[in-house]
Amino acid sequence: MKLTQLVTACTLATTATFTQAAPIWQDFSLTGLYGENYEIVHDQQSTLTVEYAAKVKYADVFFFMDRMRGGDDNKVTYFELAPRLSLSEVSGKKLSVGPIKDVLIATTWEGNQDNFGNNFDNFLYGIGFDLAIPYTQYASVNFYRASNEKTADDYQMTITYAVPFKLGSEDFLVDGFLDWSTAEKDSNPAQSHASELNWTTQYKWNAGKHISPETRLYLGIEHSIWNNKFGASGQDENNVSALVKYHF
Repeated sequence: MKLTQLVTACTLATTATFTQAAPIWQDFSLTGLYGENYEIVHDQQSTLTVEYAAKVKYADVFFFMDRMRGGDDNKVTYFELAPRLSLSEVSGKKLSVGPIKDVLIATTWEGNQDNFGNNFDNFLYGIGFDLAIPYTQYASVNFYRASNEKTADDYQMTITYAVPFKLGSEDFLVDGFLDWSTAEKDSNPAQSHASELNWTTQYKWNAGKHISPETRLYLGIEHSIWNNKFGASGQDENNVSALVKYHF
């Protein structure tokens, strides 16, 4: 079996657990972004993001899809499906030590379609750790080997985090991710790429609580620092976008 087939099978098998068990928790949201300082393609960009996250007994999953539109009406659709399998739950043994709460098999399928023909499906596989860090709502780190369709394969580290806090009676949330991937050379120069770092954080105020106690309507900004964007050396982005996010 080819590696990409194996990773696809693991991803689908993990995702299939969600059809067999009621989620312990789940969350669905829509986000609108607008920014004017993007690198590559267009400075201006509007983005609609669909997100879904859930936890069942043996696994968790995170999915998002970005639909982006640039200044010249160029359109890009990018998605990630990232199911993870809990080794603690599968083995029946508590795999926690120090700040590590759980150890997981981590997989991700990422895909892209755009007007420029830059369409791809990449598959990532590796190991993940859920972390117990004071003041965080959640924190995790995943280490992947990436099987890339259009560029040389590489390694990636992904950190996710969320920090809720209050100022007076107002609720705020700072959450985001950091992706770092290795530089790789290939006999085909077109497939070589520089090391990337994408650190994206959302700073949000829950205006929805003034509508009703259960409403989660966030207003705020998203700050993106992206060095060597898309693996292109010297293409560095430092962008702030306006944000509106609603959780259903």
